[in-house]
Amino acid sequence: MKRIFPIALIAFLCTTLSSCELVGGIFKAGLWSGIIVVVIVVALLIWILSKIFGGRR
Repeated sequence: MKRIFPIALIAFLCTTLSSCELVGGIFKAGLWSGIIVVVIVVALLIWILSKIFGGRR
C-alpha cells in the first residue's frame, strides 16, 4: 500500500497537467521564474523517486 500511493500520485499529476499549459505559464511569468520552477520540479521528482526506490536508509 505504501508503494501504490506515490505511483498513483505521479500518474495523477501526469494525466492532469498539460505540458503546453505549463510551458505557456512559464513564459508568461518570465525567464527567472521559469528557471526556478523547473529546478524545484526536478528536485521534487528526484526526491520522490529516491523515496519510491529506496534512497538512503
